[in-house]
Amino acid sequence: MAEERSGEDIVSEYLGQSPELAQWIDTFRGYFESNKQWSARREFLLRNMEAFPSVKPGVSSSSLDRLLSLSMVWANHVFLSCSYPQAVMDKIKEMGEGIVVQDAPVHKTTGNEAMAKGKRSATAEVDADSCVKRAKCGSNEVDSRPAVRTTARSVSQKAGPPPQAPAEHQPFFNRLYKAVAWKLVSAGGFGPNLDHFEILRSCVESCKQTLTCVFVPLKDITGLPAGRTQKEGHVCEIRCQTVYIGTGYGRDEAAARAMASKEALKVFQGRKVTVKICRRKFKGKDVEDLMLLDEQPRSQGFPPALSYPFQGEQMEDGST
Repeated sequence: MAEERSGEDIVSEYLGQSPELAQWIDTFRGYFESNKQWSARREFLLRNMEAFPSVKPGVSSSSLDRLLSLSMVWANHVFLSCSYPQAVMDKIKEMGEGIVVQDAPVHKTTGNEAMAKGKRSATAEVDADSCVKRAKCGSNEVDSRPAVRTTARSVSQKAGPPPQAPAEHQPFFNRLYKAVAWKLVSAGGFGPNLDHFEILRSCVESCKQTLTCVFVPLKDITGLPAGRTQKEGHVCEIRCQTVYIGTGYGRDEAAARAMASKEALKVFQGRKVTVKICRRKFKGKDVEDLMLLDEQPRSQGFPPALSYPFQGEQMEDGST
């Protein structure tokens, strides 16, 4: 009779014997995932952990990033019918062998759609490969393109981050939160005399990512308070993985970057950080942007965006 139990029952029993593992694995659930979707992806993660020996509960690693990326690719294929290069499809099908998804969606493709898909295969191959490479398992696999590009194309053609983008980014920022917390503890706590940019940069790089800093002369910014419109100086916006984390003003680019880094580190002072889609101004227009927020209520609006990496083929517009 034991062989007739469902995979979900076996997983629940297994996790019941290891509360710490159960608590850790649940941190990777996306807010957009239904119970059915998360149950299937959780089983995928647990079944394949042994294939990634360096993956340990509570420990960040490039192997964990890769496993999480592959689990998302597998779930996108099963529940959203997303397609990827054949090598990727073979990999996730092998990893997902034995997982039974009850009442899984059935997706049909017409002849015309199949022909169109063939014409798009070259582009799809590049984008899907980027999806897997986001795990950044080594220095030779660094891909600087925004992590949400593949999903954005498969879900919607309009500009803006896709609805599932916050959940895709949240695991990384959970790890970054822990890295920043430990760094600040070793530095004696958050304070005005720290090299805020160096702390932020080193923590991000320890998580296998890089920061993007955008600088704009203060005089070129529209919509600022009257007291700032005539001042000299620069504005700096800092992003990581296309997610906005801070803006700062300074007399030169270095000072602006230092202030933006300080503002960004303030977000990490709460009990947690959350990636959300929020509305803000970009070149005078209301747009939806990915932002990293703490739990503090905000009485004022967000500063205008200096860059906007969610514009279809012009995703890198303004980011250098």
